[in-house]
Amino acid sequence: MAPVFSSPQLFYPSLPLSRRPRWPRMDSSVPHHRTDQSKTKLIVLMGATGSGKSRLSIDLAGHFPHSQIVNSDKMQLFNGLDITTNKIPIHERKGVPHFLLGEFDSIEADVAASQFRSVAGTTIADIASRGNLPLLVGGSNTFIHALLVETFDPEEDVFAESGSASPVLRYDCCFVWVDMAWSVLSEYLGKRVDEMLDSGMFEELAQFYDPTKAGVMVGLRKAIGVPEFDAYFRKFPPWESPENGVVPDKDSDPIRREAYEEAVKEIKDNTYRLAKRQIGKILRLKEAGWDLTRLDATATFQALMEKKKRQPSSSPSAAAELEWRWIWEREVVEPSVKIVKRFLEE
Repeated sequence: MAPVFSSPQLFYPSLPLSRRPRWPRMDSSVPHHRTDQSKTKLIVLMGATGSGKSRLSIDLAGHFPHSQIVNSDKMQLFNGLDITTNKIPIHERKGVPHFLLGEFDSIEADVAASQFRSVAGTTIADIASRGNLPLLVGGSNTFIHALLVETFDPEEDVFAESGSASPVLRYDCCFVWVDMAWSVLSEYLGKRVDEMLDSGMFEELAQFYDPTKAGVMVGLRKAIGVPEFDAYFRKFPPWESPENGVVPDKDSDPIRREAYEEAVKEIKDNTYRLAKRQIGKILRLKEAGWDLTRLDATATFQALMEKKKRQPSSSPSAAAELEWRWIWEREVVEPSVKIVKRFLEE
């Protein structure tokens, strides 16, 4: 399926990739409220969980070498549970600087939207003041809204039924929205949960489990996976038996296996719900007048899922790997590069 764009004018010729784009510098001491002529240029990558935002941010940084990434995923702000919260591993960052990724050491207190606005705003100002290009990447649209709007009211829920998001932004934003058919995204999200478990998510949560805080929903404890497996570990405490700290296989105690499978099902169901909420909020922002350019990644993830079905092992063939990657480059990366180049030249 071809990618979808808001305007064909995004494909006008632009400067060679080798030329460093120019954008306004912003001194970190200058207040964030400013005239239109001096607004900092900011690339904003949006999309539901699992849509490929992190992958795209690294790809874009390869085309724009002075890019630096600012995380806007509220669970990834916290230090810990790297597998459970899907933090991009260091080796996959390819040397691109990341900010606000695992930098909050206090994991038992929520980060308010107003706090994120302040911290992320300072981070973006610092990046831009050094002549670098800030990329905001993450799925927490409440945080994205709080950060970007010119006037923010922490008491107002703009995503409530009667709420309304402001179209007036304090940055000069280029929005890239990675989207895909729900049937493909939901299939991929379910598979991704399985892969996270194969990568050590269960063991990570077994070490994180604290019976004195089970049921406490605050900070990092809100991450999908924590409450679902807390219920499992209450029945099978990991310190009582070595078997309780590892994934029960099909030959394990059937009661323990059933409890495990129920937790996994709840994780997948809650992940689907999260993705639907995120998409709903993105649509609300678009309806409010945010200029979001939608790219359709359906074909990419269809090819990726087919690769996983044909190659269930962790070592897919080179041809299968190249197939989905080629589609991703053609339908998501290349259009994104053209969109960003055009934006930086304006």
